[in-house]
Amino acid sequence: MPAKHEAPNPIQVQKYLGGLDYPAKKQDIVQKARQKGADDHILQILQKIPDQEYPSPVALSREVSKIH
Repeated sequence: MPAKHEAPNPIQVQKYLGGLDYPAKKQDIVQKARQKGADDHILQILQKIPDQEYPSPVALSREVSKIH
């Protein structure tokens, strides 16, 4: 488990987003992760990403990797 100040790796995040259709808005990403049982740390990271539409899982992973 990563320390609280570290971003989860993209694989950890994507496992909670299976079935999400892209492009996806931030609110849809957070909602899907919550539905899939993401823990508080991952939900907190997703809450910090910019409020925009993400065209692909790769674009989302790029933003997640910028969160510290």
